[in-house]
Amino acid sequence: MFRNKNYHAVSSSNFFACILQKNCIENFVNKYHFSIQLSSLKLTRSDKFSFCLLILISFIFSSCQENSNNLLQTTTNSNPTFEDIAPIIYKNCTPCHRAGESGPIEFMTYDDVKKNVNKIKFVTQSGYMPPWPADDSYTHFIGERKLSKEELELIKIWVENGAPKGDESKIPSPPVFYAGSFLGKPDTVIKFLKPVPIKGNGADHFYIVKLPLQLAKDTFVRYFEFVPNHRKLAHHINGHLISYDAGKKKEVVSGLTHSLDEFSDYKDLFKQMNILNDDGSFPVLNPNTVYYLPGYMPVNYPDGIGGYKTNKTSVVLLKNIHYGPSNIDVLDSSYINVFYGPKPKRPIIETQLGTFGISKIEPELILQPNQIQTFHTQASLPGDISLLSVNPHLHLLGKSFWAFAVQQNGDTIPLIKIKKWDFRWQYYYTYKNPIIIKAGTVIHAYATFDNTDKNPFNPNHPPKVVTQGEGVRSMQTTEEMFQFIFSYLPYQPGDEKMDLSK
Repeated sequence: MFRNKNYHAVSSSNFFACILQKNCIENFVNKYHFSIQLSSLKLTRSDKFSFCLLILISFIFSSCQENSNNLLQTTTNSNPTFEDIAPIIYKNCTPCHRAGESGPIEFMTYDDVKKNVNKIKFVTQSGYMPPWPADDSYTHFIGERKLSKEELELIKIWVENGAPKGDESKIPSPPVFYAGSFLGKPDTVIKFLKPVPIKGNGADHFYIVKLPLQLAKDTFVRYFEFVPNHRKLAHHINGHLISYDAGKKKEVVSGLTHSLDEFSDYKDLFKQMNILNDDGSFPVLNPNTVYYLPGYMPVNYPDGIGGYKTNKTSVVLLKNIHYGPSNIDVLDSSYINVFYGPKPKRPIIETQLGTFGISKIEPELILQPNQIQTFHTQASLPGDISLLSVNPHLHLLGKSFWAFAVQQNGDTIPLIKIKKWDFRWQYYYTYKNPIIIKAGTVIHAYATFDNTDKNPFNPNHPPKVVTQGEGVRSMQTTEEMFQFIFSYLPYQPGDEKMDLSK
């Protein structure tokens, strides 16, 4: 029962009587992300008034403080030029806003930026760009794309002053990128042997694709980078590496190159694709070596961390590649950049909570129409681990995501919080230093879904019951998933000091 001994109810007008209604308080609390379920409290009218009054006072003071802070000048530069703005643009915008990447506009030169200054001002001041869904007040990651108050003010002043170019000789040169890669020039590129046809029938499509990889000798691969040909259609890619032992496979080029993923028994398909060893046995498969999601940025760990032994005769098997709905027929010719590296000293392990994972979702992931619901999943690992990266994954009905770990002594380790889920930006977030998770620590993940008509991304009008389906069906955009994917190393002393940004 809520009881406040320091505040007492006073006479109220009809206005306050309305505010004090339970649903009004709950709406206010939910709007500002307070984790309180008032339905479980037995509140008197006096209690409700006191509780609401406290919240209103706190909100007013915090708003005043926030407005006060916003009025404070954060830069002494009252006449910025492109010399001041270019470093901000090149760091936070150009990696995506360049030829061949996801940004629809290029920001490589002053003229590129000058033509779009009003758009830049709007999307930066509103917080829409650059996209960084993770709450940086909860946890920090490598490569955060968050503009400081000073950077925001510099952009605002610069645009309002007419976006002056300034001394051209002092403007930094734009960054140099290798076309078609975030990581630079690859050692080799493997391409689809035949384009994959995507029908424009408004439906999701799931394909299995074979990409042969013939090398001069057995090699260690540091990273496989998937580069989608149609970024707006590529929903996710899960790829596996098949390395054939010497003498087990004469050639891998012949056979079916791609097929719709409609099989319950894949052995017949693998025969048609010439995947099996020549004696009909199954080759060794290294799972989850190729990965892609919307907004995904490749993870590049320090030397000695991660990598894959790739034999002279190998295949990258995309099982599967998910294309979102299209209203026109298109052909996809995506490819994979391959980067060689030294023999890994410490292989990376990946696992996940929730859908297809090691833990059960509670309650069962069934989204009722016209409701906002929260689901939970949890698990603990048997040994000490060094957590490297995390990847929350929901679909279009996702509203928020929160993950943390609780140690056996009750201490909480914050992992990630996303207050406003955006399906278009699903990063693989990497910590600057590994997070040490001791054996017996429980990892928790909570996901909230909005299956109402107020969710602008809801594909169903009117809303209907949505589940995670079964098998491939759960991967459809219009179905749902709740996953907390993470990569880790078995713990070794000193891991907490490892700098993953190098």
